[in-house]
Amino acid sequence: MNGNGAEDGGRAAPSPPSPLEWKFSQVFGERMAGEEVQEVDIISAIEFDKSGDYLATGDRGGRVVLFERIDSRNNDSRTELERQDYSINKHPEFRYKTEFQSHEPEFDYLKSLEIEEKINKIKWCQASNGSLFLLSTNDKTIKYWKVQEKKIKRISEMNIFSPHAAGNGNSASSSTSNPDTYFPNGCSGRIFNCLRNDLSFPSEGFPSLQLPVVVTSQETSLVSRCRRIYAHAHDYHINSISNNSDGETFISADDLRINLWNLEISNQSFNIVDVKPANMEDLTEVITCAEFHPTYCNMLAYSSSKGSIRLIDLRQSALCDNHSKLFEEHEAPVSRSFFTEIIASISDIKFSKDGRHILSRDYMTLKLWDINMDSGPVATFQVHEHLRPKLCDLYENDNIFDKFECCLSGDGLRVASGSYSNVFRVFGRLSGSNEATILEASKNPMRRQVPARPSRSLGSLTRVVRRGAESHQGVDANGNSCDFSIKLLHLAWHPTENSIACAAANSLYMYYA
Repeated sequence: MNGNGAEDGGRAAPSPPSPLEWKFSQVFGERMAGEEVQEVDIISAIEFDKSGDYLATGDRGGRVVLFERIDSRNNDSRTELERQDYSINKHPEFRYKTEFQSHEPEFDYLKSLEIEEKINKIKWCQASNGSLFLLSTNDKTIKYWKVQEKKIKRISEMNIFSPHAAGNGNSASSSTSNPDTYFPNGCSGRIFNCLRNDLSFPSEGFPSLQLPVVVTSQETSLVSRCRRIYAHAHDYHINSISNNSDGETFISADDLRINLWNLEISNQSFNIVDVKPANMEDLTEVITCAEFHPTYCNMLAYSSSKGSIRLIDLRQSALCDNHSKLFEEHEAPVSRSFFTEIIASISDIKFSKDGRHILSRDYMTLKLWDINMDSGPVATFQVHEHLRPKLCDLYENDNIFDKFECCLSGDGLRVASGSYSNVFRVFGRLSGSNEATILEASKNPMRRQVPARPSRSLGSLTRVVRRGAESHQGVDANGNSCDFSIKLLHLAWHPTENSIACAAANSLYMYYA
């Protein structure tokens, strides 16, 4: 890790916290040794909701799976726990809630292109009236989903009168009624006949009316419904979506454009960023990721394949051709090589919870930027520097184009990102921190934290080999084997606690500290 921290002028830099001790929490979809993984089951997106009580994953088969936290709901009130000096939510526990098919494979007949059902991104929207809302997108189409619990109500008791007690007003249970006299909908035969005969009621009247007395909710059904579909607005593959803090709008970004949508309007969007040149031969960079500021609804940032991040203000103009700030790090000409521009491409950016910092991930490093200081990153973290001598091999097998995601802790003190061999790294952000923990996506996440030793294979993990690419081995900084065919691309940090969810092929692993 290499960090050059910068704190607010005049204030003493806070001392970095002690490194966290990570423990295994849960795994969903665990693979047995040698079990073959289906392509459609590989997880392609992970996202916690704002409260951290729900987690969503999307896969290459177009499915969205929701998980619900259960440990906090089983506890007593916070006041009672504090009174008992009880550690609140020490061990986060989630359970499967529901799943639904979000996207199906399509075919663009105008361009003769297949559109994959793979879920590229998931974003949670504001919950309302006990219902959950989220956005999911594949390469071309964004969908707005509502997940609602519906209670199935059944009539458990009716004021059914026995034929022998007619006229005395005494009720009897339904078990004493003649099934031939009463219909399943609660109407007696005489009433039904009257309704059928133009509502002609007998002059003597009815001795009794059958009405439901007790209605009970016997079971709960989860219903997933697509509220809106936002389509036909992108010529290129959608790489990111992001909700605005106003709760009403969101953006979607492809290689050349960023569009602004209103959640309630699906047939119209506004193009706010367009980097497409008049002549496509003049194209030098593309948009790789876009994200709204967490609190300022007028600000958003987007990254490019040249390693730069642009901060724009929607108040300046309708089409944001000009950026408010540009964040980029200039590399010395002597250190440039054929791979310099490729590995500089930013694959993901995230705002910190307070909106003060932006975390970016390129192929080799994590960089933390202060939005008030565009001279350079305030900290740089080396994710897998030991792979630099192998860039030629990684290029030949297309691994150099892998898009790793990044995340920050809720308190902003730590950052994390994935690597090969299904490992991810957690770094302390503050200046002077020596926290650089390597964790493996397995039930024993700390087992790779050992002194250097002869390389060994990860026989317990199934390899997912890319089409057209052979498996290549390397050796990491600790002397462990480094398998380029298995990689941890997607991970998410709980918004308020030190808990991380990460995807290893089709398995979802969760850890806490």
